[in-house]
Amino acid sequence: MDFGDILDEWDQLTSKPQGTKKKLKQNARASSKTETPRAAPPVKPAPVHPLTQWLAENEVYDKDQGDDEAEAADSTEQKYRKKLLRKRADAMIDLHGLDKLQSWNKLIAFFENSKKHGLKKLIIIHGKGNHSPGEAVLKDIVKRYIKICPFAGESGHEKPEYGGSGVTWVLLKNDGLDG
Repeated sequence: MDFGDILDEWDQLTSKPQGTKKKLKQNARASSKTETPRAAPPVKPAPVHPLTQWLAENEVYDKDQGDDEAEAADSTEQKYRKKLLRKRADAMIDLHGLDKLQSWNKLIAFFENSKKHGLKKLIIIHGKGNHSPGEAVLKDIVKRYIKICPFAGESGHEKPEYGGSGVTWVLLKNDGLDG
């Protein structure tokens, strides 16, 4: 069936017949006797979006989902970390009034003793440095020590109501959960 045939069929279906009723009936009888029934045109499938087709043909891997074991391990580690962050400190040290060398030595002993006893969360009170000429001395010492300490993990400052930037909390690394 070419386009001309399709156009003729469309015209017949949509146009209003012209002439008298008697003549129209005669033409309808004559055309029904001479015309052979036409087969319906083949139905074309609805067009498919190229991306939908590609997704149907190719396996899709969700990189964010990962495998179940890794997801379970991450979930366990995240739960453990959140629990530690909410937990009250196991031990606390106050460095007020100490000089650089004294505070450094106290930090070494404090961290080693805390690790030896299996503590998880420590609090270091160092002050904000408001009474120091220049920069806060003890705050800087604490920050440097945490960077080099092999078992000091995540750290941060307390909430303002608990001392804010004058108090640092530290989570000690636990073999197997917080590398």
